[in-house]
Amino acid sequence: MATEVTVPVLGESITEATLGEWLKQPGDPVKQDEPIASLETDKVSVEVPSPVDGVMGQHAVQVGDTVLVGAMIATIDAGGAAPATAPAPQPAVTAAPAATAAQQAPAAPAGDTPAALSPSVRRAVLEHGVDPAKITGTGKDGRLTKDDVLAAAATPAPAPAPSEPMPVAASVAASTGRKEERVRMTRLRQTIAKRLKEAQNTAALLTTFNDVDMTAVIEARAKYKDLFEKKHGVRLGFMGFFVKAACLALKDIPSVNASIEGDEIVYHDYADISVAVSSPGGLVVPVVRDADQMSVAEVEKTIGDFGKRAKDGSLKMDEMKGGTFTISNGGVFGSLMSTPIINPPQSAVLGLHRIEDRPVVRDGQIVIRPMMYLALSYDHRLIDGREAVTFLVALKNAIEDPTRILIDL
Repeated sequence: MATEVTVPVLGESITEATLGEWLKQPGDPVKQDEPIASLETDKVSVEVPSPVDGVMGQHAVQVGDTVLVGAMIATIDAGGAAPATAPAPQPAVTAAPAATAAQQAPAAPAGDTPAALSPSVRRAVLEHGVDPAKITGTGKDGRLTKDDVLAAAATPAPAPAPSEPMPVAASVAASTGRKEERVRMTRLRQTIAKRLKEAQNTAALLTTFNDVDMTAVIEARAKYKDLFEKKHGVRLGFMGFFVKAACLALKDIPSVNASIEGDEIVYHDYADISVAVSSPGGLVVPVVRDADQMSVAEVEKTIGDFGKRAKDGSLKMDEMKGGTFTISNGGVFGSLMSTPIINPPQSAVLGLHRIEDRPVVRDGQIVIRPMMYLALSYDHRLIDGREAVTFLVALKNAIEDPTRILIDL
């Protein structure tokens, strides 16, 4: 008797997803609650668990297909172990030959099976379109690591046979040897593109710049980083200072923390700071809620946790909803200056950039200081230029004199 596997409820207002990856192939043994597939929604990846113990049956959909909540995507056949031969005819999916080979070969260690891959490794496999079965793992008990996948992706390989699993890209080679590669956009990337274009089409975007002397923050970090990490169990970075400084500036200029809904302006008496972090599927923006009520240590812990789980693809959708103001740190990638795009329905975004020594004038003398450019992109329908400049000056003052953060000045 076969049990149907359906698309679970994915969250409020989310009715469909894209099948990103099959973690189990027809004929593979599965246990109840063991992940068998990965779905991509507009914001995060969601694993689909098996509802029962048994053997993986037919795949009803293929990688890249759009599926609705409640739709059947596969079946689980009754039984506790995979039979020596395929129990039933399999659909014409590209993973079938791999499943047959797995049945004929001796049982492999758990680390070699797709379901045993860590979320970050599975994500890397999907991102680079490599076959994990053809990669030699260097981790414990022969398990694959993310570095193994990246190394395999960087190594030229012979043209894959038509039956190679996970055909995420199609290459077209001309007689001259030049190649073109077509890769299906992930649902997350499609959503990012749609929302950024929506912001450009709807908001009256403008960017204003300033620079900030990072000397005081760098000295404070160097002086207290060891004690800070020992007490709080997290490294003292720069984002904690900037989040708290932004909260102070938002109190002074509430329109930067507001949003437009219809013909009304909504002012927020709290600061939910969206922090842009990089994930294998693109930029995601989890929210540090009530950041204005947090300590620097609490902010650093929250952002650190978000960064780790963004790489693993384990952020929850609720953690990326809302937000009243965004901070994006392009400096970690070496950016000198940029004009960030707001995250609707927010009205402003702060862009941070790399720190570099530059000559500046202090007390009539030319000196070298670690300087950073700041960029504030904002919706001119709501925020005037005077308010945008005043916000940046307030933030600059707090960073250059961190004592202001402690005494709420």
